[in-house]
Amino acid sequence: MTKHYRHPISRVMPAGSHGLPLVAIVGRPNVGKSTLANRLARRRVAIVHDEPGVTRDRQYIDTTAFGRDYTLIDTGGFDPDSEDPMKSDITRHVRAAIDEANVIVFVTDAEVPLTSADRTAIHLLRECTQPVLFAANKADSPKMDADAYEVYRLGVDKVYPVSGLHGRGIGELEAAIVDALPEESQPLPDHEGLLPRISIVGKPNAGKSSLMNRILGEDRMIVDARAGTTRDAIDALVERAGKRYIFVDTAGLRKKGKVTKASDAIETAGVGLAVKAMERSSVVVLVCDAREGVAEQDAKILGLAEDRGRAMIIALNKMDLLSKAEREKSEEAARDKISFAPYAPMVPISAKTGRGVGELFKKIDEIASAFHKRISTGELNRFFAQVLEMKPPPTSGGRAPRLYYITQAETAPPLFVIQSSSPESVHFSYQRFVINQLRTQFGFEGVPVRVVYRERRRRR
Repeated sequence: MTKHYRHPISRVMPAGSHGLPLVAIVGRPNVGKSTLANRLARRRVAIVHDEPGVTRDRQYIDTTAFGRDYTLIDTGGFDPDSEDPMKSDITRHVRAAIDEANVIVFVTDAEVPLTSADRTAIHLLRECTQPVLFAANKADSPKMDADAYEVYRLGVDKVYPVSGLHGRGIGELEAAIVDALPEESQPLPDHEGLLPRISIVGKPNAGKSSLMNRILGEDRMIVDARAGTTRDAIDALVERAGKRYIFVDTAGLRKKGKVTKASDAIETAGVGLAVKAMERSSVVVLVCDAREGVAEQDAKILGLAEDRGRAMIIALNKMDLLSKAEREKSEEAARDKISFAPYAPMVPISAKTGRGVGELFKKIDEIASAFHKRISTGELNRFFAQVLEMKPPPTSGGRAPRLYYITQAETAPPLFVIQSSSPESVHFSYQRFVINQLRTQFGFEGVPVRVVYRERRRRR
């Protein structure tokens, strides 16, 4: 019998994550919802492709119009009549987005007649208590407006012909959205920028979405046995044990050779969003399948995070499927594979049972705090004097470089500057020694520490 572990409940914060009203964009597959979402967001966030069903999870995008901030929810194609299990999951997500939204924008395709899925969706939306706006997308010219007005036959009061691709009619739609928004409320005391942002990354099918669902306490992420189910970077604001976090579930990162083909253009875009999500995060959690071990691609993903100066944690998932001896072997092999980042902690977990998730949150708290830690100059130099006494820099070219003092220039990640008589003479092995001493002394576990050596200016 599988044992499931109980932890403090994670609560997904309501719409807009920080008090902003929510606007859900819904409609059947391939009507241009993501193109319209990008247009309203004024930046490319949602993945756009001609293939139906590209957007599967619901994605939250902050934007503004006419001085009013709100959050868009880009949803998957709504097809309530489909028997496809994947489409049924998408429909469930769309219904959830409708339930939590303050305003709903229903999108149709102005180029084609209304379908049975359109008619069914409009019928369901009439039961909503929230304001519903009807937008006929792909109306790229005034000639298309007549076709767009077909929606009026179903008793709709107002239709907005728009072109998400070219921007036609967007201003009028935005004005209607702002008018339909609820009155502004006081913002929450915590601002998103002050909350730890954690990106969940890894190869396809390593269990990232299962871990997110475990953290969220709901089936928000679509979990499927096929690799590549998650394609967008999905944000969620979570409250757990009185603390708040922003978690980002990203698309699985495969080998470059497997994602550069024309047929994999969607996944290529998803990888780009995953890398951008890492750049915006303070902590990157690399999820690996413990049964397969840490592969070369996992190490490359971790290398991307290190290059971008992000704090790192390795979560070895599916440990419940291994024996004690296999678990030990898996951890040892994983450590060998990521020897370039020995400071990154390793946490064995099971997204399925919840085992290790509490320890993962503990590490996230510790590492997120260390990522933003600032050490006073006095404390740093007292420590540095002890380091120089214990091990002075080695001689280079017949002379030993003198190291005078150290200061912390930046946080997130921590950057230290050491004044030296001859910066180029400080051997790389000694530089690594100083970094390790800083990490050990001040608790920078999982955090990339940068140290720059600069020549001390001489007074005239």
